Amino acid sequence: MSTKFTLYRYSIDLILINDFLIYSYKIKSMKRLFLLAALIMSVNLLHAQSKIEFEEYTLPNGLHVILHQDRTTPIVATSILYHVGSKNENPERTGMAHFFEHLLFEGSENIARGDFFKIVQNAGGTLNANTSHDRTFYYEVVPSNQLELTLWMESERLLHAKVDEVGVETQREVVKEEKRQRIDNQPYASFQEEIFKRAFQEHPYKWTVIGSMDHLDAATLDEFMDFYKTFYVPENATLSLAGDFDVEETKALIEKYFGDIPRGTNEIPRPDVEEPALDGEIRDVVYDNIQLPAVFSAYRIPAQGTDDYYALNVLNTLMAQGQSSRLYKSLVDDQELALVVQSFPYALEDAGLFITLALAKQGVELDAVETAMDNEIDRLKADLISDREYQKVRNQLENSFVSRNSNMVGIAESLANYHVYFGDANLINTEIDKYMAVTKEDIQRVAKEYLNKDNRVVLHYLPKAD
Repeated sequence: MSTKFTLYRYSIDLILINDFLIYSYKIKSMKRLFLLAALIMSVNLLHAQSKIEFEEYTLPNGLHVILHQDRTTPIVATSILYHVGSKNENPERTGMAHFFEHLLFEGSENIARGDFFKIVQNAGGTLNANTSHDRTFYYEVVPSNQLELTLWMESERLLHAKVDEVGVETQREVVKEEKRQRIDNQPYASFQEEIFKRAFQEHPYKWTVIGSMDHLDAATLDEFMDFYKTFYVPENATLSLAGDFDVEETKALIEKYFGDIPRGTNEIPRPDVEEPALDGEIRDVVYDNIQLPAVFSAYRIPAQGTDDYYALNVLNTLMAQGQSSRLYKSLVDDQELALVVQSFPYALEDAGLFITLALAKQGVELDAVETAMDNEIDRLKADLISDREYQKVRNQLENSFVSRNSNMVGIAESLANYHVYFGDANLINTEIDKYMAVTKEDIQRVAKEYLNKDNRVVLHYLPKAD
């Protein structure tokens, strides 16, 4: 559910706080509308700014459990993170991790095919999942009196998932349609595939999360079963709960539904690949179904969680967050070269990319856009940022960090991520210190070290008509 504004009537039809429907209310004036919006934001921010208390433990079968109790609203988020993403796949069977994200909604020995969504929605809840290069994440948000239902369903997914010919064939078509809609028929959406296959030559990051449709077509049922038995095991999973529940009662329920699930019998493969440095700048042209040319640049950067990763995040906030950022002011406002300009660190467990992009204005040459972007990076290398910019960036980062943990799903996911990637779930409370420790000198240093032409891939996107 999402908040629905009807601005021309100055009304709000639904108001949600912390994912829970509180009440319906009509606003009589725009002033009251903004006051109410500010109140909702304040409630979330005040909630997120307080220390997030949690308890964690590991069952004998290897399942790691993290519990955050919050009794302010009668909802609970149940999530489970499996430490498997596209980087764990056989190079001849790419797309398996994402495929399983879909397949494991098919049902189980005790949940009829197609009923996974119905059961949760009929209980007044919502659910979803997502896959990355590094992990697969499932969650449900339900009224707190339905917690046991979600634990049973996730235990079914872990122990009794329906991996059969009917489900596999059904989801093959679903994944193909998703690729057509979200990648093939979306302007510029191929950038991830086009960049990663050039930026990584050895590491499994070189293929996309959605993978190859030919590989999925060629995969046998035995291969799907082997993937499930290898990665969907207790020792490769983190169960993270956040919301309104009794801790001791919840522990008993977790033992009831997960305690007797056996450990896996297959070795869990982890890539151990040292990616060589880029041998100079890689440039190419991509012709796509687009109207406006665009330039994408991707610089190789270290793994998430490193000191330089935090410095690059601070640098990115300065460069591209908001209309007062350096790239926006220079390319969009001052020089009027681009309609859109962005940058973002693509954070990954083993390595990453710092990506910049710009959509050129009609009639503007991409070389001019690229030069203007390079000039902004060179300016960072040449001079320390001002005290005013530095403080503004720190404020933006603090607000972003707080907002990330302003609802139950965000908290459950953050706790699981921090445990799996860094072995320290308490980073949910302390990671902001790593951002705040970044100095102006650090920003200049990482710009000089990583944002160099011999460490990047540059793609010029042009309309197919050209």
